[in-house]
Amino acid sequence: MKVTIYTSSSDAIDERYRDAARELGRALAERGDELVYGGTAVGVMGVLADAVRVAGGRVTGILPELMAERGLADEACDELIVTPDMAGRKQQMISRADAFVALPGGFGTLEELFEVLTLKQLGYHSKPIVLLDLGGFYQPLLAMFEELFEKGFAKRDYERLYRVAADVDQTVEMIDRPEDEHLPTKWF
Repeated sequence: MKVTIYTSSSDAIDERYRDAARELGRALAERGDELVYGGTAVGVMGVLADAVRVAGGRVTGILPELMAERGLADEACDELIVTPDMAGRKQQMISRADAFVALPGGFGTLEELFEVLTLKQLGYHSKPIVLLDLGGFYQPLLAMFEELFEKGFAKRDYERLYRVAADVDQTVEMIDRPEDEHLPTKWF
């Protein structure tokens, strides 16, 4: 299975996020899964890719030219793809994935998460999407989703677009779980 993981490129975060990335990377490699990720050697992204490699797994990194030109590319990837821009990067990460995982991250992580949620809502894919809610990181976002459901901006059925995992073991279990029945169309 190819698992696209979205996470932070920051080094200025609590060690527990790096620890979770190491644990997830090791778990994926031990299962024989391939990591598809943002292709940088910095922050949690770099920690994740290193953990997969140390455990004997395969890593595909995808990053835009701008980041490569800034020296951020993870040259140790089994496959490193440089795209002209962020749109190309995201398209490659989505098309190569069998499942998606969002670790805690910043604006980029959230933007990529929203894109795969929206594409799934519209019927462009039916791949699992798992949020690793480490220490309740995603609770404010999930509360916002609840507002969308309560106020009619999104159908309550769209809670099934994603799964929320409390830890790495649950994350791995959730990417293996088959998707529920088809979701209703977006339009009310």
